[in-house]
Order: sequence, then C-alpha cells, then structure tokens
Amino acid sequence: MIHKILQAVFTLTVVTLAWTLPVSAQSQDDVVWIQIEAQSSLRAGTESARLYADSLEDVNGFALGSGWYGITVGPYTRNDAEAVLRAYRRDRVIPSDSFIVISSALRQQFWPIGANILDRGVLAVPETVVESATDVVQAPEAVIEETPTVSGVIAKPVVPAGETPTEAKRSERALNREAKKDLQRLLQWAGFYNAAIDGYFGRGTRNSMAAWQEANDRAVTGILTTSQRAELLKKYNSILDGLGFEVVRDDAAGIEIMLPTIEVAFEKYESPFAQYKSVGDIGARVLLISQPGDQNTLYGLYDIMQTLEIVPIDGPRERKKNSFVLIGESATMVSETRVSLADGKVKGFTLLWRAGDEERRRRLVGEMDKSLVLLDNVLDPAVRSNDDQAIDLVSALKIRQPAISRSGFYVDDLGTVVTTSDVVDSCTRITLDEVYEADLVSTTADGIAILEPKSALAPLDVAAFSAQTPRLNSEIAVAGYSYEGVLNSPSMTYGTLSDLRGLRGEEQLNRLALSALPGDAGGPVLDSTGGVLGMLLPTAKDSAGLPSDVSFSLNRDTVQAALNGAGKTGRTSGSNAPMAAQDISETARGMTVLVSCWK
Repeated sequence: MIHKILQAVFTLTVVTLAWTLPVSAQSQDDVVWIQIEAQSSLRAGTESARLYADSLEDVNGFALGSGWYGITVGPYTRNDAEAVLRAYRRDRVIPSDSFIVISSALRQQFWPIGANILDRGVLAVPETVVESATDVVQAPEAVIEETPTVSGVIAKPVVPAGETPTEAKRSERALNREAKKDLQRLLQWAGFYNAAIDGYFGRGTRNSMAAWQEANDRAVTGILTTSQRAELLKKYNSILDGLGFEVVRDDAAGIEIMLPTIEVAFEKYESPFAQYKSVGDIGARVLLISQPGDQNTLYGLYDIMQTLEIVPIDGPRERKKNSFVLIGESATMVSETRVSLADGKVKGFTLLWRAGDEERRRRLVGEMDKSLVLLDNVLDPAVRSNDDQAIDLVSALKIRQPAISRSGFYVDDLGTVVTTSDVVDSCTRITLDEVYEADLVSTTADGIAILEPKSALAPLDVAAFSAQTPRLNSEIAVAGYSYEGVLNSPSMTYGTLSDLRGLRGEEQLNRLALSALPGDAGGPVLDSTGGVLGMLLPTAKDSAGLPSDVSFSLNRDTVQAALNGAGKTGRTSGSNAPMAAQDISETARGMTVLVSCWK
C-alpha cells in the first residue's frame, strides 16, 4: 500500500505541520486520533477505510482539505493513543509513519457512512492492544494544529527542533522526486537557487540550501532540516495569509477547489457557471465552470468567454485539443480562465483579481489549479436564475460592449471599408461586425476614415459610386446600423436630396431631408439606381436648432478622393436605370458593415 503522507512531505499540495507540542503542554485528557493514511480521492479513501476496518477497531475517515482524505483510528485520550500507536506499529498493522492528530485537523467525516463522532468523546483502548513491558518509550508525537496554508491543512509529523544533519538527511530521503522539485522551487522563489528544477540535489541545490541557512542564521550544513523546510514553506505561503484559502466543495457543479473565502462567496448558478461574488476589499470574483459536452462545446466556450466583460481583450490565450487558458489584462483587473475537457465534461474556473497584485494572483491561480478535483456530476444545463435577463448578458454575465459603434461600407472585394472618422478616435481595437479586426489606414480632415481588415474578407456586396448627376429633390436611401448593433442587420432610412451644398455653401457636402440616428453615421447614401452618392456624416455638434430631418453627407467625389489618397480605387456604377426599392435595400445591406471601437 502506498502511504500518501510519507511520499508527499513538503509538496505544495500536501502541506507540512507548522510546529510540534510536547506532551507536557497538553492535557492528558485531550481528544486525539491516530492518522494512519491519506488518500488523494474520496473513492480511494473510502476503499482504504473499508480495508482497515476489516482488521482494526474504531476506524474512521475524515476529509483533510485540498482534496485529501485521511484514515484514522480513535478517538482516544493522549495516553491511550500513544499506547495504541506503539502497539499497532509494533505489530505492523499500521504504517510506521502513522502519527497523532487533534480533532481540529479533521473535517467532514466520510467513513463510516453517515457517522459523525468528532464531538462524542473518547473510546476505550481496544482489547486487542496489549503493550509489552519492554516497549521503548518513543519521542512525543507531533500535535497537529490547523494552520492555513496555500493548499489547505494536511496533518504531517514534524521532527522536533535540533534535528541532526544525519536525521535531516534521513528525512530528506523520504521526499519523492516531485517533493524535491517543490523544494527547489521554494529555494528559487526565495532567491537562492537558479538552476534546473529537476528533483536532484546536486552541488547547486546544496549550495542554495547552505546560502539559505547562512542568510537565516542557521548552522550551515547544506542539508535543510525538516523544520527549516517548514519555515521556508511558511514564508512562501505567507503571501496568501488573510485570504481564508479553504477547500470549497460545490456538489452541483461537481467541483472541489481551494478558494479565497474571505474575498468570494457563492452567489448563484447560471449554467454553465457557479458564480462566486466579491465579498472582500479586492473585488475578486470566481466562476466555477461545469457543463456536459465535447470538443465543440469546449471551443464554443472559449469563444464565448472572450466576449464577456470579465475577460479583458488584452492578454495571452492558448487553446489546445482538450483545454484552454485565457488571461485578460486591463489597467484595473486581470482574469484567468482554465478549462479542460475529460470524459464528456467541460470543467474549470475563472479567477478575477485586482491588477497590480500579480505575485499573489499567480500563486492563487496556481494553487487553485493544483487543488482542483473534478467530481462525477456536472451542472444541470437547465439551471438558470430568473433575474438579470437581458440581450447583453450571457448566463447573467455582461457581454463586453464597444465604446462606440457606427456604420461603414465596403468599397472593394478585399473588405476595405469607408466610415466616419469619429468612430475610430483613440481606439485600442477596431472591429467589423464585432468579429473581424481591422486596421486604420488613413483619415481625412473632412471626417472620412479608411479601414482594412487584418485578414481579407469576402463582402456580400461592394459599393459602386453613382455615375449620374444627382438631382435635387430626388429620392435617396441610407443603410446603417441605426441602433449601433442592437439589431443584427442594417436598417434602411429613406429621404430626399435637398441640396448639393451645405448650409454655408460647402461644396463637399450634400444636404438631405432625412431623419438619421447616431448609428447611421458612416453608412452609404444611395440614389434610385443603387449607386452610392456619398457617406452620411454624424450630426454636427453645432446643429442645435436644426430640424430633426436635416442631415448631411460627404459627396461621392470627396469619398473617392479619400480612397485615392489611401491608394485605393472605388468602383463606378455602369447603370443609370432605376432599381426596385427591394433591390436597392438588398444591395445596400450587403455592402454595409458595423464598425466598432473598443477601448
């Protein structure tokens, strides 16, 4: 049988004791237990408890935190526990590294099923325990105190202070390779080790241990004692002090994970999320992600997460075959999402944390990831709350919205777009139809912006500038996203051409009798042949007092000149024949695109 405790000393997921108490510091009637084994899953813990119960009395199983489950016998008084421990060790019915723990080190009981004996007092020593008069009195067993650490509380014995180099070397040999790697990482974090993390204690590791001992006023041996390793780990963990980092088991989501319970608390379920709201000063939030699905589900979630406000646009992201990581970074917040697909279940978490607290955030995410235990069930896809239902929400989480959206239109088959320059002012990112990213090619003093998609597009239709002379009072139409993208397609607005100049005689302007909305700005103005007469301008700041049906557009010559200046060429319509209104509408909608500015 593999005894998890001995193998996991000082790893970052199974945490060592902080201190040891001699027997004289404890009342003889203290309620204590003998911990004989720890398993890393509930199923393994239950099976182990069942096997021990076949041959031992008073066997119990308790959760220890961080996804570990301990097997104990007891409870006894301290004197009785020491007698039982010596007898069971002598008879080799329990592992030699079994040790005594107090009740505060134990959490929810899982064995025997339905039992709860933490507060029921001590039991008598089993009749089968007969101590030999020649038994050697052993050193006092370590007493376990529940001490918050990075990965919870796992009971482990601590060698008393004064451990000799030989004893330290012996305890060091008990570390498996992963535990040795973790010790190298601790030394690296402390600034004493800069070589490979390989789990082999060569000259470089020994020198770093010696340097740490010298810097901390310890005898320089190059071999860290058990208590020194515990001290190093405690310093490493101190960055997370005060966060209430504890195991949270969410049975509905089928997830067990360490969470900073001082900062977050459960709020509600909105499939596929179990949402934990901020209750502290940092403004942290956590999402536990749980849903049935396959690779398509995983990839769809990857895309959806990037539309949410809690995942800022900037930051690294990586999608693999069965997992993804999303990190979003802004001036005020950082969010990290880690999700994986296994056995038809998509599960993971998102941590939202305050920007500028990066070391603590990284540590927190890493320990959350290591503590993550995926249980059998998943969150019911039908689980929804009745509040916060809106078109701009996904599972009650707000979708990221652009700072401003206006209209534009395609002028060539590669997806070059003409739009109004006010929509691209001070943008960190420009998108077409909120999907395709675009670069700003140029702007003009008249208010025209030329955009190029980062990847070539294939527009449904492309603007063709009208070849006929505009006629006053003729019917015109404007295509645009009047409501800035709330509707999925552009709207048509109809009016007449009132003048070929502006109110002050500006020759580059056309005055229109047309009631336009802000989102229509940048859209194409079409005549009765379907040809483009120009680009609709936004309402001028000095337009107060003008009738609501007065609008202005830049004429086709001005737009074509802007294209030529950017090295682009617009098409010219070859038809002077009127088109049916339905055909004009279809042509206009095919060329019109939503332009959005993100900040």
